[in-house]
Amino acid sequence: MLRGWKFEIQLDNQSDKAIYLQIADAIIKDIHSGRLKPGDALPGSRNLAQLLKINRNTVVEALSVLLIEGWLVSKERQGTFVAETLPDFKEVQKNNPVTTVVKETASRHYHIQFDDGHPDSKIAPIAELARAYRQIFNQKARWQMMGYGNELGDLEFRKAIVQMLNHQRGMQVDEQSICITRGSQMAMYLTAQCLFTKGDYVLIENPGYKPAWSAFENAGATLLPVSMDKDGLLIDDVISYLKSHRKIKAIYVTPHRQYPTTVTLNLKRRLELIWLSNKYGFTIIEDDYDNEFHFGYRPILPLSSFTELKNYVYIGTMSKVIAPALRIGYLASNDSSLIERVGSLRKIIDVQGDSIMEQAVLQLIKDGTIKRHIKKATNYYKAKREFMATMLNKHITNKATYTIPEGGLAFWVVPNKCVDWIQISKKLKTKGIKIITPDTYSFDETLNGIRLGYGSLSEKELEDGIIALAKML
Repeated sequence: MLRGWKFEIQLDNQSDKAIYLQIADAIIKDIHSGRLKPGDALPGSRNLAQLLKINRNTVVEALSVLLIEGWLVSKERQGTFVAETLPDFKEVQKNNPVTTVVKETASRHYHIQFDDGHPDSKIAPIAELARAYRQIFNQKARWQMMGYGNELGDLEFRKAIVQMLNHQRGMQVDEQSICITRGSQMAMYLTAQCLFTKGDYVLIENPGYKPAWSAFENAGATLLPVSMDKDGLLIDDVISYLKSHRKIKAIYVTPHRQYPTTVTLNLKRRLELIWLSNKYGFTIIEDDYDNEFHFGYRPILPLSSFTELKNYVYIGTMSKVIAPALRIGYLASNDSSLIERVGSLRKIIDVQGDSIMEQAVLQLIKDGTIKRHIKKATNYYKAKREFMATMLNKHITNKATYTIPEGGLAFWVVPNKCVDWIQISKKLKTKGIKIITPDTYSFDETLNGIRLGYGSLSEKELEDGIIALAKML
């Protein structure tokens, strides 16, 4: 049944703007003009799709944007309504109303901070998580959760993660081969301490993720950098090291979307790396740090999903899915003795994980909240990625090269000419803009590329930041 709102949306199939964004813009315009008032009910997605003669999924995408940005609210079994408390209209751009409200940054000194790919914490399902906490503490047997638990994590939560890994990422693990951790960095530390001894060598991607390198060096391992190109790490470099170093214990890789360059390790090199791992007996440590946010047809399956791979540690996180402040990570391995050592070390330094948090997140998994949130967040970040690409195309396309990533929350941008990123960073800071300079992820040489995270910034922040950066190149 149609609601009282008079339906007037004109779509332009020739426009560069996606249809779902045109629909969202039109609804925001009607809210702004007063045609749609707080509390007004909208037609259902099926009715909107029939009236516009478009696919219903397109309408669902438009409504998802509006729900995420706070223009609409969804009430169970009732429908979708204009929010009683609306975003600040002053933040709405005249020609492009679909923007996020400018958030407060963590620093007093910067009004724009390009991070390395953080999620937008304001779209986190906080209300749902709080509800799950309340329900847990209202259970009759809540006292049973107040005691000590398993050092590997809550058993039912581990089973849920196992089901996700097996069904969605093609792996073959069980609850005894996984450990829940307080974020992926803890998983990295536990792996390093239980895998390496002084004198071991570990191959790393260069450029790469320095916090992981620190965990390896802290355990006594020596780093050997492997160069990258458009298809991922260079297998010839790996072979060269294997021939000259006898104690190569592991290789650390981010094959799905390499950090920081966002490139995907191609299939040929994946198979070669697996063959080398099996032949020489080194472990593949696979960091799949942002698997959930993929905008193409499907994410590439992990190296750890290949049944022929004999030695692997797979590390993932749910902190990006829910909120960075909630530290939930995990590691899985087909080496049962390694998992035992990880559990023993975990018990020394942390006794157990946050079982209450694990139970709350488990509830959100079971009731479908996490699945719905990932779908909404993916649409949200996809729209931001398109906006980011538009800004790059408009302002720096003749000054730098970049590819539009199929997922994740960052772009890798390489200026056409060598630039001094330290000086650029200093100049941008005077304008209240912060970037992460390339020395943050280079091993031993100067890099000309820069990683620009877009997930946590509003459209206005992205545009202002790219314009300022373009003037420096």
